[in-house]
Amino acid sequence: MKKILQIAWREFSTTVLTKSFLIGILLVPAIMAVMIAVVPLLLKNNAPHIEGHVVIVDPSGKVAAQLTEQLSPVGFAQRRLAQQQDIRDALPEKLRDLSAAAVDNTLLKKRFDEAMGKAPSLMVDTVDAGKLDAAKDGLRDEGQLAVIAIDPDAVEASAEGGKLGSYRLYVREKLDSRLIDELRDAVKASVISARFAARQMDADEAVRLTKVASVTPVVVSKDGEKRSSDAARELMPMAFLFLIFLGVMTGGQQLMTSTIEEKSSRVVEVLLAAVSPTELMAGKILGQFLAGGLLVLIYGGMGVAALASLAMLGLLDPWLLFYTLIFFVIAFMMLASLMAAIGAAVNELREAQSLLSPVMLVLVLPMMLWPLISRAPDSGLAVALSLIPPINPFVMILRMATNTPPPLWQVWLSIGIGIASAFAAVWFAGKVFRVGLLMHGKPPNFRTLWRWVRMS
Repeated sequence: MKKILQIAWREFSTTVLTKSFLIGILLVPAIMAVMIAVVPLLLKNNAPHIEGHVVIVDPSGKVAAQLTEQLSPVGFAQRRLAQQQDIRDALPEKLRDLSAAAVDNTLLKKRFDEAMGKAPSLMVDTVDAGKLDAAKDGLRDEGQLAVIAIDPDAVEASAEGGKLGSYRLYVREKLDSRLIDELRDAVKASVISARFAARQMDADEAVRLTKVASVTPVVVSKDGEKRSSDAARELMPMAFLFLIFLGVMTGGQQLMTSTIEEKSSRVVEVLLAAVSPTELMAGKILGQFLAGGLLVLIYGGMGVAALASLAMLGLLDPWLLFYTLIFFVIAFMMLASLMAAIGAAVNELREAQSLLSPVMLVLVLPMMLWPLISRAPDSGLAVALSLIPPINPFVMILRMATNTPPPLWQVWLSIGIGIASAFAAVWFAGKVFRVGLLMHGKPPNFRTLWRWVRMS
């Protein structure tokens, strides 16, 4: 046991106590911090104040006045306030509550204003339909920004029950896309308002009557009631799947790489003079398991801290963290032991690719099925995959992180199947490890690996 622990510490220290590992741990939070701090500054610097000339062609004469008002500084300000409110309404209810007391001084408003820049200063003219071509020619001038041509039947159809028209928007070359979007919004609002007015309807009243505030659904179960959200339902399963994937991939890949390096450099022959192949494999797996587990704890802790800072900790079930650790252990023992066997069987990293492909498929398949499983966690496919090794740890944690977790008996059945499969994988890897470490020459295929298992 002492030798196993010594090998484990050597594997752990040579992996964790390196610059690359430390940089890898800090890289993701550093990128997130840079995005939060720098991107708004870049947006702010790239949102210049726009001044220029906009021409309106309105044959019906029913849209131009409203559109001119929409393109005034007051009109831009009102639409931006409405957009900010729409964004705020789309946030989870807990985040909306945080910003409700400071509507005029929120981080959302600040970031929105920085991204959009100062409201444009536009000089708006209305011309006859016959001057449309001349107005379009003016777009080659730097002072003219856009020409908005309203269809004659945009407000009232030319025939009873006929289709209503729309508009055409002509812009100068390289016009800021944010201004183009705001012009579209202004025209849309003006046309809708004109249509209501033509039918002697109050546009504001119609919008008020047709607008229904979004709410966060309340899930009622045997355990009581809890609030949920579409975003949480979609992202929480992926977060837990990513934790297990990260730990298994990091530890397993490093385990395979170090085994190949030791074999190709003949260091393993020196090690086998002091320890048995079983002790060497056990120590290497234990050391890389601790390294992968450290990553899971660090990133899991960061996720919990992020939820706490957003007052969304109630979305997290503490038992889910416990089961995540269990399924991480099972997944690591199954897949990392197979990676160790592959590392012992080949002479170079290039030779490992063909043998590694099935293992990588196991890691990637749950991510491909994530949307399907998170939307229908009780479907026959989801239940079957959560009981089939070696992907059952990944699929089961996906099911458990949804709003409709599986029955407890299915969870523990999956754990039992996973433990049995992990023992089988370790047994298989041990046989291959014992024979393959001292084998050199032609890289083996799966039939050769099975022959080694039978030999030992």
